[in-house]
Amino acid sequence: MKKTVLVTGGTGAVGREIVKKLTAADWETFFTWRSSPEKALALAEETGAFAIEANLTDNQQVIAMIKMIEEKSGPLDGLVNNAGMTQVMPFAMIEEEDWDNVMAANLKTMFLVTHAAVRGMIRKKAGVIVNIGSLAGHRMLEVPIHYAAAKAGVTGFTLSLAREMARYNIRVNEVVPGLLSDGVGKMVPEPELNEYLKYCTAGRPGEPSEVADLVEFLLSDRATYINAQSIGINGGI
Repeated sequence: MKKTVLVTGGTGAVGREIVKKLTAADWETFFTWRSSPEKALALAEETGAFAIEANLTDNQQVIAMIKMIEEKSGPLDGLVNNAGMTQVMPFAMIEEEDWDNVMAANLKTMFLVTHAAVRGMIRKKAGVIVNIGSLAGHRMLEVPIHYAAAKAGVTGFTLSLAREMARYNIRVNEVVPGLLSDGVGKMVPEPELNEYLKYCTAGRPGEPSEVADLVEFLLSDRATYINAQSIGINGGI
C-alpha cells in the first residue's frame, strides 16, 4: 500500500520539485496551491498528484482539507510544511500588516496544517513531518527581518514538536536551504548573491531538486534514526 503525503505550497520552485520527487518514489501525494491554477493543473497532470486549492491561514479550510485526504487515503504518513512567502524590503519600511502577513504565511500555516494532520498520525502512532526553514533563520545575513524571524520560528517549532511527538513514533525535522537558483533566490540582489557565492564552498546556488532529494530521504524509512534536526543544504557556508 502506498504511503500518503501532503506537501503545502506545491506550485513554488521547491514545492514543485518535492511533489515530483515523492510521486516518483511512489508516495500518494497531495499538494496545496493558492494563486497558480495553471501551475497546479500542470503539476497534477505531470505527476498524478492531487492538487488542493486552499487558504492555509483559514483553520476551517485546513480542517476540511485534512478530513478530505483522510477519507480518501487514511491518516497522513508524511507532511511537508513548505508553504511560505517573503517580501524584500528594509526594516524601516515594514508595516504591521507586512509583518503579520509574512508570519501568517510562514508560521501560522505550519501550525494549522500540522495541528490538523498530526491527530491522525497520533492515532496510528506513526508519521514523519518535514518543515522547510531557511538559512535566513540561522545566519546573520542581509535578508528581510520579518522573513528571518519567521524562519527562525520554524526551528523552535520543529524542536518542540519533535520532543512532544516522539512518544507517538512521529519524527519531525527541518530542512534548511541556503541560496537556491529559483524561487526566493531569484529575488536576491546581485551584490548579495556575489557575497554569498564568495563564501559558499560549492561556489554556486543550490537547485530546488537537491532540496527535494533531502526531503524524500527524511520522509523515508532510511532516515528512521534522524529526528529533531535542522539539516542545512547550503553548499557549505
